[in-house]
Amino acid sequence: MTAIALSIAGSDPSGGAGIQADLKTFAALGVYGATALTALTAQNTQGVRAIYDVPSDFIAMQLDAVFSDLKVDAVKIGMLSNGSAIETVARALDRHKAQNIVLDPVMIATSGDRLVAPAAVAALRRELIPRALLVTPNLAEAAELTDASPARNEKEMEVQAREILTLGARAVLIKGGHAEGSHSVDLLIGQGDVVRFAAERVATKNTHGTGCTLSSAVAAGLAKGLDLVQAALEAKVYVTAAIVGADSLQVGEGRGPLHHFHTQAHDPEKWNPVFGKDRAQK
Repeated sequence: MTAIALSIAGSDPSGGAGIQADLKTFAALGVYGATALTALTAQNTQGVRAIYDVPSDFIAMQLDAVFSDLKVDAVKIGMLSNGSAIETVARALDRHKAQNIVLDPVMIATSGDRLVAPAAVAALRRELIPRALLVTPNLAEAAELTDASPARNEKEMEVQAREILTLGARAVLIKGGHAEGSHSVDLLIGQGDVVRFAAERVATKNTHGTGCTLSSAVAAGLAKGLDLVQAALEAKVYVTAAIVGADSLQVGEGRGPLHHFHTQAHDPEKWNPVFGKDRAQK
């Protein structure tokens, strides 16, 4: 059977984040991607200019269309900017008995622009966190979900992750990408031991869509049948490599996108996937 993952998120017309990043990630990791759009944004690598919320009844229609036809193995939830959309998605997840739900509580874009109305945070806590297998907040998002200041160290990260667990999530992957230090450390915390994922920090400004990519990579792993720890580990490896490869792209004037297809990159002077090496050199 074909592994299928569904992204419920907003659109980024510049292609680096949101639905576009999710589809690229699913494709790169060998998973068929389906989508339900929750918002249209006018944004690029420099910032968000405008947001148009998709009407809640149309979000529901998209979800019903996908779930009624496709066997969805995992769901990634991204940008939901208002309480009505959040409640609509929650009802659809219940209606279709969705499994392997990964919630990325998107609140602020990489550029610093706010994507979610503050009033929607309560709905996120109440409606979606209890339905999630995994919640993937960065430090700022974890702080907002727990009404605290951003964690300054791994101990504080663990405390906030465990508080999010009390809201009903089965596991939390709290991301330390915005922290300081030579390594970027993420902590996976569920009912058992803390699992620590550390990668050497990459010196680059091109990190647009990092959170979207990580959560969709975890969902891709779950769709393929990996357990949560392995899916999170492979997602961390994939995202780190995509960040390392980001500077090989020259996209936009601001914070550029990750290189989602870094593993497929090739030198056309050495190899052409259609005609082979000899033809490519002619």
